[in-house]
Formats: sequence, structure tokens, C-alpha cells
Amino acid sequence: QVQLVESGGGLVQAGGSLRLSCAASGRTFSGYAMGWFRQAPGKERESVSAIRWSGGSTYYAESVKGRFTISRDNAKNTVYLQMNSLKPEDTAVYYCAADLSYLNFIYSKEMNYWGKGTLVTVSS
Repeated sequence: QVQLVESGGGLVQAGGSLRLSCAASGRTFSGYAMGWFRQAPGKERESVSAIRWSGGSTYYAESVKGRFTISRDNAKNTVYLQMNSLKPEDTAVYYCAADLSYLNFIYSKEMNYWGKGTLVTVSS
């Protein structure tokens, strides 16, 4: 059974940092791009960041560029999202995802696999 399990969410003050982790299991993810979406209350889900299997290409939404950094450890089947200088508007449920197409993250398409999400709350 394929599982993507997120961790690292929580409550943080504006300007603070959090590091999200997503551990994948249940199959080999060789060749899969991995990344993060988020959904704030009352808003549509949006793609936040993605990274190719090789790690050679990364994508960031304009709203998080310069503040968030994505990385992955293929030996551990894990992807990370370092979030710095957090703002109240970053408050959302963050979902880990995996897909064979890196471009699907950029165009916010449906993913092959999803995690259940972790809540990030940024207080002002």
C-alpha cells in the first residue's frame, strides 16, 4: 500500500520557520517528482513547490519564492520543505504529492499519489 506521510506542521509566529517532511513508502518512487500543495480555508488547492527525481530542477510558486526550499533524499524516499519567513497567508493544510510528471505540479494537475496533509498555522 502506497503511503505518503507528512510531518512537521504546527503553529508558528509570523517570521518563524518550519520544516515539513514527507516519507513515501509502499513502492519504488524512482523517477517520480515529488512536491507540496496547500489549501487554505475557503480557497482552492495550489501547488507550492516540486522537485524532480534527480533533484536537478525545482519549482516554486511566486508567493513562496525566496522563502521556501524543497529538497529530497531518494535513499530515504523523503522530501522536505523548509519554510522560512512565514506569513499568516501561508496558513493552510500542506499536502505531499508524488507524480511521474514534474509538469503536473507546475500546472496543478491531479497527482498519482497524495498524503493526508499537515496543518501549518502562522499567527500574526
